[in-house]
Amino acid sequence: MRFFTFAAPSRFYALSGLLIPWFWLATVCLTVLGLYLGFFLAPTDATQGEAYRIIFIHVPAAWMSMVLYMVMAGWAVVGWAFKARLASMVARAIAPTGAMFTFLALWTGAFWGKPTWGAWWVWDARLTSELILLFLYLGYIALTESIDDARRADSAGALVALVGAINVPIIYFSVRWWNTLHQGASVSIAAAPKMAETMLTAMLVMTFACWAYAFAVVFMRTRAIVLEREAHTDWVKALREDAP
Repeated sequence: MRFFTFAAPSRFYALSGLLIPWFWLATVCLTVLGLYLGFFLAPTDATQGEAYRIIFIHVPAAWMSMVLYMVMAGWAVVGWAFKARLASMVARAIAPTGAMFTFLALWTGAFWGKPTWGAWWVWDARLTSELILLFLYLGYIALTESIDDARRADSAGALVALVGAINVPIIYFSVRWWNTLHQGASVSIAAAPKMAETMLTAMLVMTFACWAYAFAVVFMRTRAIVLEREAHTDWVKALREDAP
């Protein structure tokens, strides 16, 4: 099977239709398990008390906000450079989900910051750069939706996404580069985790739940974009004829 077998919109549409129910099932199961581990089994934090439990939603959302932006930018550039229609469609489909996770990270961070720092918001380096990430997502969405010609919109969006990608490493390394209120990373590939095993397990399970949700929603949104853009093709016309 060649790597580009499912690069054709028709083949992607068929494959994603089979995968979406499984991703939704994984989302529900992993979310229930992750929340149970995080809110009922994980021990109380010695410093922050029960307030720390927002971490099981906040941290996975923050991770997803950054990773999805890089994935979106990557697909947008592939679509721009190689004239790959499906890649540009996937990039567009990722943007709203990435914006949602970014907003969720900011919102839950505010709820975590109030009991920890005594304020809902501070102009901390990480918080500010994460807010800029939300504006980048919204700017990409607004730009691509404001241009009627799909190819021009994809090209303009790819340029914005590529330039904005520089903000992601700024978010990640902000706690190292500047003196910030935001705590450092609790999980690192290069170091042992700084939390109890149950806490780490709950966070990872919630991260997998977010990934499953992202795949499900992005695939659904991509399928809708495919049907819109490929409305003139024979295979879409055949789908409409076969629809009850």
